[in-house]
Amino acid sequence: MPSTRTVAVSVHLHVGSRYESAKDNGICHFLEHMLHRGTASHPSAHAQALAFERVGATLGAATYADHGVLSVVVPPESVTEVIELLAEVCQAPIFDAIDVERGIVREEILESLDARGRRTAPDDLLREVVFPGHPLGFPITGTLKTLASFGRKELSRCHERHYTRDLVVTVAGAFSAPRVRRTVARSFRLPPGRAPRVRAPRPLRGPALCHVRDASSQTALRFGFRAPGIKDRAEPATELLLRVIDDGTSTRLYHRLCDERGLCYDVSALYEPHADTGLFELAADCSYAHMAAVAEELVTMCTELKDHGPSDDELDKARARLGWQLDAMSDSPAEVAAFYGFAELFGLPRTPAERLAQFAKLGRSAVRAAARRIFRADGLALLTVGTLRARENKTLTRAVARLR
Repeated sequence: MPSTRTVAVSVHLHVGSRYESAKDNGICHFLEHMLHRGTASHPSAHAQALAFERVGATLGAATYADHGVLSVVVPPESVTEVIELLAEVCQAPIFDAIDVERGIVREEILESLDARGRRTAPDDLLREVVFPGHPLGFPITGTLKTLASFGRKELSRCHERHYTRDLVVTVAGAFSAPRVRRTVARSFRLPPGRAPRVRAPRPLRGPALCHVRDASSQTALRFGFRAPGIKDRAEPATELLLRVIDDGTSTRLYHRLCDERGLCYDVSALYEPHADTGLFELAADCSYAHMAAVAEELVTMCTELKDHGPSDDELDKARARLGWQLDAMSDSPAEVAAFYGFAELFGLPRTPAERLAQFAKLGRSAVRAAARRIFRADGLALLTVGTLRARENKTLTRAVARLR
């Protein structure tokens, strides 16, 4: 990307709660935190941060259920130095000040608990209900109990398992390609390895209804459906279905619940595909008095898409917006690095143009087929966090029954 004035470097790898057990849940996320705590050349969190900032970068990191990312953006003249720094962080963390970082992660976990120590974060709880007893349902941060058990031995074991040659280094921006290739080859000298083996979750056998009592002023309502995985033939159609439902304030979800009826302030939809399965989520936060009406509207929207699919106008707009977003990505080396790194990690042979071509071939029937496959009661987990009384519980049960 020679016309840009920055270079983005990202490292994608197979790490996250999907590869954990109930006993070590959260260790991958804790390891991500500990990677900021220094290397042999920069033996403290402050020294390491200073090394990155002196070349114009700040080390960013994130852990998801099935992958992790380290990322930096730098001026072009700093690309060699930052690749060498990233390689050292990946290869030789010293795990300094474990208890200090444990305290930071503890505060992060506390954000999802109420005053009595119960988990009340709706999005985390939904995954537990959609994937019961499976690592995809584990909290990415782990629990206070598991966090307390992690030490140098556990961190080293996790690091040895995940930080191998089975990772992807992506560089995007204005740089000399031969020089970057040489720097990456010289700097990233990792041991051989492969992605950890995983097991697929069992069928949900829904509808699974779960209520968590919480004394907040609103009730959080979440519909979580099992959905196609990342390599499923229906994945592109499911992405288009998501865009029909929630991609701007003119799409169905916001228009129906907010514009027309004024039932909610905050509504959203999400599609999260994994290697062998996925989650399609509909989310709304509303006053207790509106909850039954919101649930009815969500079921009606799902039923209409199952029965009739989207309109041609909706599909045309969804494709156009996807095209604009993929084109706009060319202005951002960080977004380009993220796109290519993720695709390479999961073996998805696609460029932005190839991705757009997947959507161009899809018509109303394909998106309707995706809706019929996803919006089923036997693949649904319905979660409420807040206030729920017997009458509203019956309303929710009746509404869900319409999806069969």
